[in-house]
Amino acid sequence: MQVDSRLLDDLARVAGGAMGAASGVKGEMEALVRRQLERILQSMDLVGRDEFEAIKEMAAKARTEQELLEQRLAKLEARLEQGAKTDQDRPAPA
Repeated sequence: MQVDSRLLDDLARVAGGAMGAASGVKGEMEALVRRQLERILQSMDLVGRDEFEAIKEMAAKARTEQELLEQRLAKLEARLEQGAKTDQDRPAPA
């Protein structure tokens, strides 16, 4: 009975060691894969999130300014047309 107990203890120790080694290998593999992915992403020259958000805000601001300028231009064109019609209605100077 004691032989069985010692055998089971040894097997448990070996299994525990194997699990620890497997855990270590898993950690090393994850680190290796992470480094490789980071290297690949850096070579792709991707834009960071903060840069993307800054450009997105700039584009939204530019769009708003463009819309305001379009409205202003439409008003100026309308005034110009009114002025041209008024000039046509006036008699020519003699």
